[in-house]
Order: sequence, then C-alpha cells, then structure tokens
Amino acid sequence: MATLFEAARACLAAADVDEKVGLTQHYADAFRRGELEAPDDALAPDPIRMPGRPAKPALVHPRDLPRRGLGSVQGRAAFVHAIAHIELNAIDLAWDAVYRFRGLPAAFYADWVQVAHDESRHFVLLRNRLREFGHDYGDFDAHNGLWEMTEKTAHDGLARMALVPRVLEARGLDVTPGMIVKLRELGDEATVAILDLILREEVAHVAAGSRWFRWYCEQRGVEPRARFRELLKEYAGGYLHGPFNIEARLLAGFDEDELAALEAP
Repeated sequence: MATLFEAARACLAAADVDEKVGLTQHYADAFRRGELEAPDDALAPDPIRMPGRPAKPALVHPRDLPRRGLGSVQGRAAFVHAIAHIELNAIDLAWDAVYRFRGLPAAFYADWVQVAHDESRHFVLLRNRLREFGHDYGDFDAHNGLWEMTEKTAHDGLARMALVPRVLEARGLDVTPGMIVKLRELGDEATVAILDLILREEVAHVAAGSRWFRWYCEQRGVEPRARFRELLKEYAGGYLHGPFNIEARLLAGFDEDELAALEAP
C-alpha cells in the first residue's frame, strides 16, 4: 500500500466486517511505524459513496427499529448490537476523514487513524459480548444515520468536524452514563466494563473533532461558536437532545458558552 489515502480507501471499501477490522488495525499499526504517508501531491479523493457493508444487518429508518427493554437477554443483545453498529460506522467515519480531506497537518491524520483503530477495538469487544448473548453482528436491523451525515459534510472538513464528532458522536457522551447505570442495576458488569472503556475513549475522539473544528475556523477567520450554531441550524435540527453530560463535553473540547447555548430552549 503506497499511501495513507490508499490504505484508508481499502478500509472503507471492505465489506466483510472481519476484513474491515483487520485492515484497520494493520494500516493503523503501519502508519504508527511511519510506513504510510499522506503526500501533498495526491490526487483528489473519489466522490463519497457508501462504504463496504455486509449483507446484514438490514438498514431501516430509525422509527422502524423495535424498542426493546434492557430487562431481558434479548433486549440487552439488541442494545449491544446497536452500539456495535455505531462503532462499525465510526471506523468508516474516521477513515473517510483521513481519505477525503487532503493537505492537512500530519497531526490531523494521526488523530483520525487513532480514532479508526480505537473504534475497531470497540467493535470487537461488543461483537464478542453479543456472541456471549447467543447472537452475532447482523442479527438485528440497524439504521444509517451516521453515514448520512458523513455524506452531507463530504464537501467541507469544517462542517464534518463540527457535525460528526461534536454532534453525532458526542451524543454517546450524554446517553452512555445512563445506560451504564441501568446495566449495573441489572448485574450486567461485562457490558458495563465495555461501555466504561468506550466512554473514556470517546471523550478523546470528540475532543479531536473540537480541536480540528477550531483549527478550520482559525484558518478561515470565522468565529467558532457562531459557526457551530449556524451549522447546527443548517444540518442538525432535531439531532440534539438534553440532558447533556457537561463534564464529559467540557473534557471533549466544548466550552461553557457553547454548552449554555445547547441547553437554551
């Protein structure tokens, strides 16, 4: 594999989940060893398209997904499957940022390669837990909301950094602590341990989005708080719901003024 961009494209194209995870971890390790470069003279990226996906799960509208409680094994299995699906999507979100946005500082690529690697580990942990419930990835329907926002922001790295890490992925910072409490009450410490790890590492992922969103704003001479509000109104109506995990969002690069604006009616 000659360049980091070609490696990213190969990971995006992989339809088999084991292949996607394996390529992700292989190329992330190669990048850390200095074996993959992001050349300034690389050709422009291909137009965005759906990444490789297995035949299952079926992708349906979020309203068509059945609501299941966590009190049954089947309900917890469906919950773990939903999180595993998010993590698999997150591998592609990170690789698409690497692949699509060219001519950026080396630290940008280092951040998103690391995120892709982290998300692949999360997916493996969740898939193994799902198997302990007697299921596997693909056994439940899922939705495509994360990738749809990736398509909407393919033209603009600033919008991508604002809306994918800082809106969609940051949602996990808000809802995961409550899920951990419920699962702990049910005695499901195995799933709790995985979610605890994911929550800690997702703070760093959202922080990377905050860092590069502000970098883009500085390069373009725009005020980040005002631009974030504009992008929320333009692209993300209905995506944000409180209550917000203030502590985690502060750690992830939100400032108090931004959080106050999010909480305003």
